[in-house]
Amino acid sequence: MNKKILVVEDENEIAQLIAYSLKKENYDVVIALDGEEALKKLKESFYDLVILDLMLPKIHGMEICKLIKNDSKFISTGIIIVTAKGEEADKISGLEMGADDYITKPFSPRELIARVKAVMRRTKSETSNKQIIKIKNLIIDKEKYLVTVNDQLKRLSATEFKLLLYLAERPNKIFNRDHLLDAVWGQDIYVDSRTVDVHIRRLRLKIENDPDNPEYIKTLRGVGYFIEAQY
Repeated sequence: MNKKILVVEDENEIAQLIAYSLKKENYDVVIALDGEEALKKLKESFYDLVILDLMLPKIHGMEICKLIKNDSKFISTGIIIVTAKGEEADKISGLEMGADDYITKPFSPRELIARVKAVMRRTKSETSNKQIIKIKNLIIDKEKYLVTVNDQLKRLSATEFKLLLYLAERPNKIFNRDHLLDAVWGQDIYVDSRTVDVHIRRLRLKIENDPDNPEYIKTLRGVGYFIEAQY
């Protein structure tokens, strides 16, 4: 079965050009020309990848990115943000929301296809159905709710385990406090954003050899947290 891609782009000519390039690579492509249409199509079907413009009519691309990343239905869906905005702040904002890659207009079809293939490979690897996640000497058993580091069992609270697992299943992706609050605690529960910092600190005390110089849970100052993993 061909991989299915949703192209969300308000300029129809650009959307058609992107779709044409993708179809030549045997991807199934659906186009949405505004934010509302994109959400409707996302509710109707599953997509392996969303190519998402930021400056959309009706609903902004950043909001759509956030909604996708907070919906468990799309845990294995990659996002590539495509926009005319090239400023560093916009790139960081997109990645903070959970986007997998960022490409600035104008771009060549070859560059787009290369990035699409790279994100497809990465998201497939990140969301495999393995019950055991191993990163260096950190091992997480999702079925038994067990965490070991250097063969030593670590006792975590339910929330600590959920937070660690969320980061470990998405290695090298950076998440800010608000994203982690929504993903781990839930959008309907009010918790101060600093709660994330407290739980990260507790996790580091439990799993890191040196909590002040962490090997696993890293901080990108001013952006958020991520688990570093080498492939």
